[in-house]
Amino acid sequence: MGGIKMGCTCNSNDKEKLFCSGVLVENRPGAILPPQEAWEKKKGGYVVIECPQRIPCNPCATSCPTGAVKPFVDINDVPAIDYEKCTGCGLCVAKCPGLACFVVDLTYSADEAVIKLPYELEPKPAKGQKVKCLNRVGEEVSEGEVYAVTEPLKDQTTVVSVVIPKKLVGEIRAIKVVC
Repeated sequence: MGGIKMGCTCNSNDKEKLFCSGVLVENRPGAILPPQEAWEKKKGGYVVIECPQRIPCNPCATSCPTGAVKPFVDINDVPAIDYEKCTGCGLCVAKCPGLACFVVDLTYSADEAVIKLPYELEPKPAKGQKVKCLNRVGEEVSEGEVYAVTEPLKDQTTVVSVVIPKKLVGEIRAIKVVC
């Protein structure tokens, strides 16, 4: 499989406007994907943190039980990840107030991956349910199937695992439940 890429069909002016509004539409420092070769072999997946702006926030680091999200020197630091320590547990997904953490498991099948996404809406999806998969700007790009629905922190923050086309792991960042 070739390298995963992030992106949208926006022109460069629109991309900059979206970024300034807090929407990430392409790779930037602070939005780095895991090393491809290791990622393709890692059962359980790796965290992807798309947090390219220096803001006072560190729940991803303080919630990580293995130290994979490296401790911040300054509360405004952009997250850095030690992928050798990442277990794909998803605690950072549940803890991130900016919805910027995801876990992507590329080992699900040859053509599909599982992405763990934060989900804060009602109704909550159910295992086996078909959902619409959305890109960063809210456009439907695919359909997925809910693999699991968990509440890792037992605080009503839901993490939904969705089976998606592997070729879209760099684009899908939300789901829409269609009743």
